[in-house]
Amino acid sequence: MSVLEVRDLSIRFGGLQALEGVDITVNEWEIVGLIGPNGAGKTTAFNCITGFYKPNTGTVTYRGADVTGVPPHRKAAMGFGRTFQNVGMVKSATALENLKTAQHAKVEYDITAGLLGTQRASREERRLEAKADAILELLGLEDVRDKQVGSLPYGTLKVLELGCALATDPDILLLDEPSSGMGPEEAHQLGERLLRLRQEFGLTMLLIEHHVPLVLRVCDHVYVLNFGRLLADGQPSVIQTHPEVVAAYLGGEAPEALAQTEEPPDQAALDEAEHAVLQDVAPIKAPRAPRKSAPRKPTAKKPAKKTAPRKPADGPSGGEAS
Repeated sequence: MSVLEVRDLSIRFGGLQALEGVDITVNEWEIVGLIGPNGAGKTTAFNCITGFYKPNTGTVTYRGADVTGVPPHRKAAMGFGRTFQNVGMVKSATALENLKTAQHAKVEYDITAGLLGTQRASREERRLEAKADAILELLGLEDVRDKQVGSLPYGTLKVLELGCALATDPDILLLDEPSSGMGPEEAHQLGERLLRLRQEFGLTMLLIEHHVPLVLRVCDHVYVLNFGRLLADGQPSVIQTHPEVVAAYLGGEAPEALAQTEEPPDQAALDEAEHAVLQDVAPIKAPRAPRKSAPRKPTAKKPAKKTAPRKPADGPSGGEAS
């Protein structure tokens, strides 16, 4: 039985069709990636899955049970752990306090006991603190234990938010751009952590991610969204070179996009000849600097010169980037 199944998920905000007929399956112990250009509907899909949005059509099934209309707090108690594109922690509190707050659903004393500071409440607080310390050690964040969250670098915040999700004892983790704000080495370390968490705790994960090396390293299966529709799905190595995916990221039609992924075979000779002519015509000028290529999009040498079509923004306010 799969852990999470999304079937025919659709949602509309006024005249904007944010998602249409999306199907996603996440099996036991898998790490599944959800990728796509900005505005493709990825975070909207997460919000529908976790209960922040109510889809117009479709179902969300968790371990065989229909949980489409279940609110976020109940899904968290059921085993849904979630991080956000914009870090969702109390910035004025310390890292330790945030990790303890994340465990509120598991607290075994009532408000009265907490206000009076009974022995039961004190004992429970020590248990929460011990678990928070264990998570800090697991993630290598012991040195920020007593620091205010608002003073921490963004990359550290993303790792700490992962810790807050772990503090809820999740069965499935939904991670929204976990490597955002990290450098290549930090993103590599994050990938190692995710693989270790799956192995040690038997976690299942669904993650939104733009960092392609991280997706290729940790994901077992990848789904690609574009304009709210499922464009492709498959193993990471297949998705990386899929013509429709390349086209979506370059912002053109598939044949045009693929044409841009290869430099003409005689281009080097043409550049050399052009350089020689310029040297003969104007020998007193400095040698021409080598031509620089545009940054690659998975396999592209040079992006198409067309203006990319405007991507629709997620949500009713258009404030979400993914």
